[in-house]
Amino acid sequence: MFDATTILAYKADGKAVIGGDGQVTFGHTVLKNNATKIRKLHQGQILAGFAGSTADAFNLFDMFEEFLAARKGDIVKAVIDFSKAWRKDKVLRRLEAMMIVLNTEHIFILTGNGDVVEPEDGEIASIGSGGNYAIASARALKKHAEMDPENLVEESLHIAADLCIYTNHEIKTLTLTKSTQ
Repeated sequence: MFDATTILAYKADGKAVIGGDGQVTFGHTVLKNNATKIRKLHQGQILAGFAGSTADAFNLFDMFEEFLAARKGDIVKAVIDFSKAWRKDKVLRRLEAMMIVLNTEHIFILTGNGDVVEPEDGEIASIGSGGNYAIASARALKKHAEMDPENLVEESLHIAADLCIYTNHEIKTLTLTKSTQ
C-alpha cells in the first residue's frame, strides 16, 4: 500500500461510485489538501481512481483511456491488455502505483505487477494507505446501515480519514448509473 491516498469504489443498485480524498503528501508533509484523484474515462462510461505519484497517474489514465478506445469501451478486455502493457514496460512497471477502474458491471484493481483483481464480492474495492480502513467501513455500513452507494462511499472515506494520517476529509466522488452507460 502507498502512503499517498485512499480510493474506494462500490457498485450496487445499478450504480457505480468511486471516491477519493484530496490529500497529497511528500514524505510526512502535506503539499495539497484538495487534489482530485478520480476521473471519468471513455466518454463518462468508466470510473477510475489512482494511488501513487500524480505524474504517474496522468500517464496511466491516458494509457488506459487508449486501451478503452481500442476495445470500444469493453472494460474487461481493456484491463487485460492494459495490465499486460503496464507489466511489460520497463519504466512503467517500476511505478509505485495502483488503479481502480469500474463501471456498473465490473470493478478491478490494477497494478504494475500485472495484477488484474476483481474483488471476491464483486462490489467493493479500495487502494491506498487508508484503503483497509475504507473497505472495512464500507463492508460494515453495507451490512448494518441502509445507505445509497454515494453516501456509503463518502461516509467510509470519512471514517478512513479519521484513522489514516495520509487521508483527509476533502472527499470527492463520481457516480455512474446503468442509464449513463
